[in-house]
Amino acid sequence: MNSTVQLFNPSEAAKRLGVSTKALRLYEQRGLLKPTRTAAGWRTYAPEQMMRAREIVELRTLGLTLVEVARVLDGDAPVLARALAAHAAVLEGRIRQLHEAVHRIHKLRDGTMSVASALTNERQAGDPISVAIDLPWPWGGERFELREVCRLTHIVGPLGSGKTRLAMRLADAIMGASFVGLDRLRDGAARAKELLAADSQLELRVRHALAAIVGAGGNASEALVALMTALETEGPAVQVIDMLEYGLDAPTQEALICFLRRRRPSARPLIFLTRSSLILDMDAVGPDEAIILCSANHNPPMLVAPYRGAPGYEALAMCLATPEVRARTEGIIATRCRG
Repeated sequence: MNSTVQLFNPSEAAKRLGVSTKALRLYEQRGLLKPTRTAAGWRTYAPEQMMRAREIVELRTLGLTLVEVARVLDGDAPVLARALAAHAAVLEGRIRQLHEAVHRIHKLRDGTMSVASALTNERQAGDPISVAIDLPWPWGGERFELREVCRLTHIVGPLGSGKTRLAMRLADAIMGASFVGLDRLRDGAARAKELLAADSQLELRVRHALAAIVGAGGNASEALVALMTALETEGPAVQVIDMLEYGLDAPTQEALICFLRRRRPSARPLIFLTRSSLILDMDAVGPDEAIILCSANHNPPMLVAPYRGAPGYEALAMCLATPEVRARTEGIIATRCRG
């Protein structure tokens, strides 16, 4: 008696795996997954392909880039060990924060700590940052609030949507924040060399960051050095970055966002503009990230949840593109930088 092998189409496979069909196509494009084809040419996924896809999804959940996933699937154990260590460090940091919160609750319940002291310690331990601003043009003074600035906040919108003005206004309104503009690409390489030569600790941090990004499949460049020098400079409580991906190729963008997600829990928050689907991969957005959409029709900026059907999701997805498509608009951005 012949047994029938169950085959799944992309929509069914994506639903079972908890990812989007776009993610499955990306895995195929990177050579990680090879679906079978029907006589009519349609993609299907057999049990062994579903098993491999599940391994890819689980490795991505741990924060691995697609380059690292490929190495792990090829048997590169050290890559997996480094990724697991980084992921464990992030989780352990969150566990410590939860233990501290539970400890304060117990002390508050048994009367050994006052409510005022508990709230003060809560603020000191978590150090949440919030901001409320009157929006600049083109919104004309409407109110916008972030009750808590997440560790990573993506600002997305089409050209002319006002997202740069929003970012600069946030940098002005948040105490201790700094704005890292596109001038880092014009004369940032020379400036970075000066800073690194004058500060050995900064040079060490930048070197370690570059090694981590290159080790995850990224490529060293002047644009990356300038960006990492700005990111690793001590002082700002929050950094607001114009077009995080500009000047970086696709593997470097992917390795960079993975590096930023693996930072220690106490790392300062980052707010950045992006239109890259590699920087903002909806399937990889974590609970300590936020997405702000600036729409083309100049409605007030809105927070968008990273799942299909959420308000603003479709408009947000239309703003994102691959680095190849984004390259077509870089001339426009470069002109803005020179101006």
